[in-house]
Amino acid sequence: MTTGIDVTRERESLRVTLTRTIGIALIAGAALASRWGGLSQWPLTTTLMLWPSLGGHYVELAFLEIVRPRLSDSRAVHTPARIAVWFVGGALLAIGMRFTAILLHAPRPLPASIWWIGGFVFVALELVVHLALHARGRSSLYGGRG
Repeated sequence: MTTGIDVTRERESLRVTLTRTIGIALIAGAALASRWGGLSQWPLTTTLMLWPSLGGHYVELAFLEIVRPRLSDSRAVHTPARIAVWFVGGALLAIGMRFTAILLHAPRPLPASIWWIGGFVFVALELVVHLALHARGRSSLYGGRG
């Protein structure tokens, strides 16, 4: 998921980042474990959910610190570029999840098509997260400040 910060103004501490992303992975892992055979699968599913939660943090930072500075100041350029970065990042994170699931012998295989599903799902999640950030007055895709 995203940091919800504009890195030109403030930085989130590693402790805060890890607390949030691991918490998200634990909750999402519990939800997935309930579908994959119960509590015994929770460590595995939490590990898989670290890809989009912690990895998603770094996808957003990649946009903010690497991609955005190389773009014009136009919001019309930033918005589609950010969505493209989210899609590619989500696809790569989904591939990471798939290979981690194979490596850890997950009870259900993730399909080979997970890359494009992951890309679309990650974009959808980021849009929802940014809407919540915008509603709270934080920098986001919708406010043009983030």
